[in-house]
Amino acid sequence: MKYSIIVPVFNRPQEVAELLMSLSKQTFRDFDVHIVEDGSEIACREVCDHYANRLDIHYYVKENGGPGAARNYGAERAQGDYFIVLDSDVVLPPTYLAAIENALSDTNCDAFGGPDRAHPDFTPVQKAISYSMTSFFTTGGIRGGKQKLDKFYPRSFNMGVSRTMWQQLGGFRKMRFGEDIDFSYRLCEAGARCRLFPDAWVWHKRRTDFRKFFRQVRNSGTARINLQLLHPGSMKFVHKLPALFTLGCVLLATLFLFGLIFAILGLIGTYVGNSSGCNMSLVLSIFGGMIMAASLLPLLLFALLILIDSSIRNRSLHVGLLSIPASFIQLTGYGCGFLSAFWKRMVLKRKGEGFDSNQLLYK
Repeated sequence: MKYSIIVPVFNRPQEVAELLMSLSKQTFRDFDVHIVEDGSEIACREVCDHYANRLDIHYYVKENGGPGAARNYGAERAQGDYFIVLDSDVVLPPTYLAAIENALSDTNCDAFGGPDRAHPDFTPVQKAISYSMTSFFTTGGIRGGKQKLDKFYPRSFNMGVSRTMWQQLGGFRKMRFGEDIDFSYRLCEAGARCRLFPDAWVWHKRRTDFRKFFRQVRNSGTARINLQLLHPGSMKFVHKLPALFTLGCVLLATLFLFGLIFAILGLIGTYVGNSSGCNMSLVLSIFGGMIMAASLLPLLLFALLILIDSSIRNRSLHVGLLSIPASFIQLTGYGCGFLSAFWKRMVLKRKGEGFDSNQLLYK
């Protein structure tokens, strides 16, 4: 068996059905599929049974332990030369495995991965979130879709690892957030040859509402601090940009508030004061208005940049408009998680609930 595809699942039978449908249409056929039900309340057994005559599929049920533990569970039972780890919310083009096979024939490596794209059938909100997660203007480009990066770190939504390297590393460590990035760092630290296969892309579904998306990116920001503790020196300047953006937004909001207060006080003084007092009040109102305009201008320019770029990329003004809140959420959500974890872990030296002080891992 050349490839074993491992998919952790938690309460997502409909998504699994779409993934299995796309796997059944692969032009390259030397693979099997391992679906690991990670303590789901809504099982996908019937979905897997439906594809049993079209795919070499193996279905497992285990207690909930998180996606990393579920991937390890599947890998322990897989027989492929390469393990391909996918999220349950991806859909594959028919040539996905063929692209991997061709790339491996040209470039031998220990681990690999590919980028993600937005499917035409995604909702406008999903397309906007996809834009925010992949755009250069939101630091989304660090997800690994560029060949010019100094090192490529595959992510678990679309990751391949040789059986030998997986066994050498012992699979994913037990972490609450960021277990896939930790695994990628360990790959590089072990001297593994990691490659980006641009043609091995997937359609990756996004959160369907902004509240869930904020929670997702906030967890990613939290993970960045924990990853720095696990892998000193791994944090780059680009990882700090969302936190700087968030602090900048707080500063601009504070300036806007002060400007508003000055403007209101000036207007009140204009109506209740004498002539000399009115002149001073007018100056105060103008000054307050200038502060308000100056504080809004950078955010408006950023929003306009996002609107134009996303509208062009998605060929939709609607998606472009939705990309504005999505981009602010992507940056500030990550920034809030980053700043909160930085304060708790590095300033207050707190370990956090379930934090193992020996390995800096979450139990």
